[in-house]
Amino acid sequence: MYQEYGADGLNQLNGQFAIAIWDSLKKELFLARDRFGIRPLYYTKTKSDFVFASEIKALFEFPGVHRNINASGLSQVFTFWTTLSPQTAFENIFELPAGHYALVRDGNITINPYWSLTFDSSRQISLADATDQFEALFRDSLALRMRADVPVAAYLSGGIDSTSTTAFIKKMFPDKLNTFSIGFEQKDFDESVYQNEVANFFDTNHHSVIFKNQDVVDLFEKVIWHTEIPVLRTAPFPMYKLSKLVRDNGIKVVITGEGADEMLGGYNIFKEAIIRHFWAKYPGSKIRPLLLKRLYPYLPQLNEGGASKLKMFFGYKLSDTQSPVYSHLLRWKNTSRICNFYSQGFMEQAGNLDLVSAYANKISSKVATYTPLAKAQYIESNVFMSGYLLSSQGDRVSMANSVEGRYPFLDHRLAEFCSNLPDQLKISGLDEKYLLKQVVKDVIPASVLKRPKQAYRAPISQALLHDKTGFVANYLSEKRLKETGVFDPSSVDKLMQKLKKGSGVNEVDNMALMGILSTQVLNEIYVKKYRCLRKDEISQGRVMNETYSENNL
Repeated sequence: MYQEYGADGLNQLNGQFAIAIWDSLKKELFLARDRFGIRPLYYTKTKSDFVFASEIKALFEFPGVHRNINASGLSQVFTFWTTLSPQTAFENIFELPAGHYALVRDGNITINPYWSLTFDSSRQISLADATDQFEALFRDSLALRMRADVPVAAYLSGGIDSTSTTAFIKKMFPDKLNTFSIGFEQKDFDESVYQNEVANFFDTNHHSVIFKNQDVVDLFEKVIWHTEIPVLRTAPFPMYKLSKLVRDNGIKVVITGEGADEMLGGYNIFKEAIIRHFWAKYPGSKIRPLLLKRLYPYLPQLNEGGASKLKMFFGYKLSDTQSPVYSHLLRWKNTSRICNFYSQGFMEQAGNLDLVSAYANKISSKVATYTPLAKAQYIESNVFMSGYLLSSQGDRVSMANSVEGRYPFLDHRLAEFCSNLPDQLKISGLDEKYLLKQVVKDVIPASVLKRPKQAYRAPISQALLHDKTGFVANYLSEKRLKETGVFDPSSVDKLMQKLKKGSGVNEVDNMALMGILSTQVLNEIYVKKYRCLRKDEISQGRVMNETYSENNL
């Protein structure tokens, strides 16, 4: 295909891929990454070589590639939950952006987009026609992704997305289906009741495993080794354990429901933006902000008190409705508070921390004509989905167990169809994923169809503060924090005391703990413990630290 069409051939592909082709006629390297960035592709340059790989750790095996935390990339993680392509968490290590290809010739790299998702909510289509077209596209997407010379299983979370995929697989492929789910020791996070109900309803061969709080500590270094980036939530940890369960049962391919929330308006952040727009028209209203209570029942600090407390939390830049990133202003403002834990030296190294304004300016013209919902969807699908959901919480932890995830909601044909639907077919009032619910209303259990949206979460401080192994205390000790140099030990100590005390603790505190600890671990396992030696260090017989061994040379 490359010989026939060159880069234009990418438009004929459907699925997930990272491609490298050496063109011996042009003396040119062709690199390409799938539309949504499900598959990773990293690269770097030394003085004499261009080096590329599917994992950053592979690049670090190449002579002359140095390992250092990227200050600007880390600040992006502590703002957007991920780095922005082409940045990564490491200096001079880059990723090929999703939906792009690169040409490398004579030491120079040229990067070009070949696909991007645009949103046009002005299209007129009836609910009946939208339902028929969505179902036809979804069926074909599933049929393509069920192709395999090994058994294909399905994840079953108990929510509408995975239940819908399971329902259609059973309709299209009546054979016994293996399904997999994860429950939680801590009942606040557990959805086992719904998972078991769906498995019984569709008579699947169901497998499940319980995620315990101690698993967070036990799996911490292993998960960060695979994510290759700090994380602000523990959600990747249960997904690692779930993919191990899949592999332990001899399954190598699994269907998963990611992408439905982004394409069909499923996240609370979309509804939050709608409510804030509604509230901003009458900012003095005491009734309008009360709608926000419905979105986050698992955050008690938001549900204790009336409009004044909600205004204090959700009122940030309430009237700035013309901002291209209005939907995410509050989230990113809260997350960026993690940068306040930087040491003075690292703060200077990080430089400008007003990353939100820079990103808003970057996308301003692109989303100028979009509706508020479309703007939010554009940001979520281009930043969060590719950079975090499909990587740290998806491909990286599933492939850690050699399990290939497949994403029928992210067939580009289906995504393009959904991105051009009227807003009301995505969110009707405050009813998310309205079109999908209409498609499956007669084929999935009513309890799942009508259940309130429950965000996929996993314990953070509840697990880390009860660690009896000394793992957390060791990594966050004053000595270790000073060695790394990223965080101020006294600020981290105050955070830990607040978390242990328990009063006034919020989600940002939990994310800060997770971000700080995962950065400490990332630095330890990639920069400190396994750091390659420079030639001058080798000649002088010096080593970087006590953990260096001859095998690492």
